[in-house]
Amino acid sequence: MPAPLTLRLPDGSTREVPAGTTPGEVAAAIGAGLARAAVAAVVDGEVVELSRPLRQGGPFRLLTPKDPEALEVLRHSAAHLLAMAVTELFPGTDLGFGPATEDGFYYDLRTPQPITEEDLPRIEARMREIARQRRPYRRVATDRAGAKRRLAEAGYALKVPHVDEIPEEEITFYDSPPFTDMCEGPHLPDTSWLEHLKLLSVSGAYWRGDAAGVPMQRIRGTCFFTRAELDAWLERLEQARLRDHRRIGREMDLFSLQPEGPGFPFWHPKGVVVYNELLRLLREQLAARGYGEVKTPILLSDELWRRSGHYEHFRENMYFLEIEGRSFAVKPMNCPGTCLVYASRPRSYRELPLRLAEFSPLHRNELSGTLHGLLRVRAMAQDDAHVYCEPAQLQAEIADMIAMLQAVYPPIGFPLSEVRVKLATRPPKAMGSPESWDLAEAALGDALRAAGMPFDLHPGEGAFYGPKIEFHVTDAIGRTWQCGTIQVDFSMPERFGLEYTGRDGNRHRPVMIHRAILGSFERLIGVLIEHHAGRFPTWLAPVQAKVLSITEAHGAYAREVLARLEAAGLRAEVDLRGDKIGAKIRDATLERVPYLLVVGGREAESGQVAVRRGGGEDLGPMPLQDFLGRVKTEIERRA
Repeated sequence: MPAPLTLRLPDGSTREVPAGTTPGEVAAAIGAGLARAAVAAVVDGEVVELSRPLRQGGPFRLLTPKDPEALEVLRHSAAHLLAMAVTELFPGTDLGFGPATEDGFYYDLRTPQPITEEDLPRIEARMREIARQRRPYRRVATDRAGAKRRLAEAGYALKVPHVDEIPEEEITFYDSPPFTDMCEGPHLPDTSWLEHLKLLSVSGAYWRGDAAGVPMQRIRGTCFFTRAELDAWLERLEQARLRDHRRIGREMDLFSLQPEGPGFPFWHPKGVVVYNELLRLLREQLAARGYGEVKTPILLSDELWRRSGHYEHFRENMYFLEIEGRSFAVKPMNCPGTCLVYASRPRSYRELPLRLAEFSPLHRNELSGTLHGLLRVRAMAQDDAHVYCEPAQLQAEIADMIAMLQAVYPPIGFPLSEVRVKLATRPPKAMGSPESWDLAEAALGDALRAAGMPFDLHPGEGAFYGPKIEFHVTDAIGRTWQCGTIQVDFSMPERFGLEYTGRDGNRHRPVMIHRAILGSFERLIGVLIEHHAGRFPTWLAPVQAKVLSITEAHGAYAREVLARLEAAGLRAEVDLRGDKIGAKIRDATLERVPYLLVVGGREAESGQVAVRRGGGEDLGPMPLQDFLGRVKTEIERRA
């Protein structure tokens, strides 16, 4: 008789159960309330469904709706529910893949006739009907031949070749009769949990993301455990629609997206103002922190990219061309170029740390279906920097990078109290000695603690070439965005043979740190537009003040006010149209100008301006000089 399994529960207690006991049975033994609330279980780090027979002991906990992992199980099951409904409503449908995502789920499908937005309510209604039927999710294991037979019987031709790519000999399906699908799982006990769902969109897709492959359709949706959570998320979605940076960017005349350059933004004069103000903010920090700015070529031979490792791991996202019989690539990253700058002459420990910043344009061959305004582009520039230092200098350099981030985030609108930090450490397969990793991880963690920045530890999630810190900001409607990164790199100095002469006269390998404070300017500006709904802080706004004349008779004074604003260094405009003042205020408000200065006969006589904030607050009349003092202080402080 097999020995019993020992389960270690979250409260520190243990429970012995016979092999083959299911997590659902463990939940029932603990208590009826927990059994009703349980969604799935985590056994020795693996999320499994409640019906999976246990084959090993170890740490054990039950997932309920309050656990983040439970939401992924819910949404994965919702993707299967979507496939159930579509295959019933559109017989002959072939299935692609249907994963859970950060915000919901999707399924790629090949249907006999195209699905349109008008079909979504009907599909959603059928999903709710199936949810009420409490159809089970039953796990069935088979071998390769059995998997191919099952897929063929179900009419899922696309997945048949995929069977041979699965490394495990045991291949699993989940049955919800009459529906079945090949899937790793895990899933909910049944469909009754899936009442609070919403289908969002249908779009084009390709089998396995290959633009040369079989065309399919992708239906996206979301699902939550409660109606309140779903309603709150839908409200955030509506807020996101109202804040869409593509629409606001067009209204503010910041940038445009043209069919002649898909994924390549066209920056207009006002957008370039925002771009350059962010550059100025960063360059002030770089100058104060001893960075040198470099520019490396946009085209470099593919020999370089082979040496750096990008050709092997990233070539599908790169653009290549030939010059005089030699292959070149448009650079997707700056780091190999700065390595060549470092290696251009012998280096001594006296030059370290060597801090090199670069804002050169980068290009990445993103799939057309993934492009999204400024948030996902093919051309971008990053606030990139690479620091080469001695191992003993590592913590001080990281601390300085964190201090720079702490100086930059509040002015653009992200309080440090809302910045989430993740520290990813050594993965199972890692380059470099354990001692080097220990040093780097300690330097990253100690620098964060010294800066007073709490962080979440993500063991094993670092890159093979070094540990990293990620900085995530939260926008005005609760979405998180990764902006900053600090990455220690043991690989690149090795690949490029970088050295310096140490104090002992011997040659040593420097440590390389990649860092970005804001990330890509394109993505950041898209995020800032949506975060501020286009109402940038005054220092960042493309137009900081607009003078509005009440009638054409007040045009001379309006021009005089404009001249004084410009002389004081403000970015200002004047509206001398013959329209009513209400229309002028409305138009300037739509342009998201921070300050509106209304001038008429009374203001001209007294040398004042009637000041309104762009958001609608009426600050009343004040002497022009007082306004200038107020706004210049606000801009200088980047308040």
